Amino acid sequence: MSVKPEPSRVSGAFTNPGWRVVLAAYFGVMVSFGSLLVFTFSIFLKPLSAEFGWSRESISAAFGFAAITVAICSPPLGSLLDRYGPRRLILPCMAVFGVAFASLGLLTPRLFHLYATFVLLGIVGNGTTQMGYSRAVSTWFDRRRGLALALVMAGVGTGAMLLPPLAQTLIHSYGWRAAYGLLGALVLLFGLPLTALFVRERPRAPGSAALELEGLTVAQGIRSRSFWILIATLFLGSMSVNGAITHLSPLLTDRGVSAATAALAASALGLASFCGRLLTGFLLDRFFGPRVGLCLLLITALGIFLLSLARSAPAGIAAAMLIGLGLGAEADITPYLLTRYFGLRSFSTLYGFTWSAYALAGAIGPVVMGRAFDVTGSYAALLVLLATATALSAGLYLFLPKYPRMSSTLTTIAG
Repeated sequence: MSVKPEPSRVSGAFTNPGWRVVLAAYFGVMVSFGSLLVFTFSIFLKPLSAEFGWSRESISAAFGFAAITVAICSPPLGSLLDRYGPRRLILPCMAVFGVAFASLGLLTPRLFHLYATFVLLGIVGNGTTQMGYSRAVSTWFDRRRGLALALVMAGVGTGAMLLPPLAQTLIHSYGWRAAYGLLGALVLLFGLPLTALFVRERPRAPGSAALELEGLTVAQGIRSRSFWILIATLFLGSMSVNGAITHLSPLLTDRGVSAATAALAASALGLASFCGRLLTGFLLDRFFGPRVGLCLLLITALGIFLLSLARSAPAGIAAAMLIGLGLGAEADITPYLLTRYFGLRSFSTLYGFTWSAYALAGAIGPVVMGRAFDVTGSYAALLVLLATATALSAGLYLFLPKYPRMSSTLTTIAG
């Protein structure tokens, strides 16, 4: 039984169910853990330090606790996604995430309060990110899967572009407590309804095998050399990128750049990330994925290295844009490569394991950056090391083999 392919025109986004899922996922990811918490963290770092007298290392540890919790919870969340589907997981996770983020406006001077809230954010965090949405989107597409997933990931870039200056404006106008509350409300009033209305997996054709059962089991996947290459790439890239991003604003303000301009640099990073993610999708549908990842991660490595040298607003913005252009190359390409190497049968569970590596490294990078500043008063030397680690992670893509041949059931998918 053949399936009619989706329209190639832009209007197809409004008439084909698959493209409506992509659009809703784009907006959901825009206000998710991976966008809202990650890209506004550096904006709140100095206000929290000034309010409570906490060191940068201590505050950065909160991000580390959230990331470690994400690492622990991602495989179970992935297994639940494979078993129950995205909607049943994303909706409650997003509701808890929005309320918990808003509650940061009620922080007390006890560091335990900050850490406990970030642990809660980590527990539900990946249920709000592209990990959940990617499974739903992947069931609708095959030939255009790279573009479809890239559009979802572009939501992170849009969030990175819009949320830092929005957070800075709210802090300046109403204070950091109100800013947390208003940003948390954005999740509940914007991301949650769109997900509830439109995000769902592609229904099975009558009499056909379930699409999601095509591919390898979890055990087969984790025994694969390709899987562990992806894990290593994610770990090195995440440690470097998250370390640089979470300290971008304080790094630039320490070097004489105004807080508003530092937020603009974060926004420029988001704009470049948005463009880079769309470019990634275009390239993935036309070229071998690991080669695409290699090129993008080398661009990110260059941006991190230039950030270590940046002493002015233009230099900082230029470095941020280079980081943004390749930002998430390893994280964005991973779901695509997982579907190509392992199919969709255990996609979310395997994706959860890769997220564990990504999140664990994401916990290490910011804390090490904070420690480096508290000890030496500078981020420069560590940024050079992180740029080198990013270049090494790019080189790992060269060891990935050709895609295995999947059975013909996948070729009937729209797109």
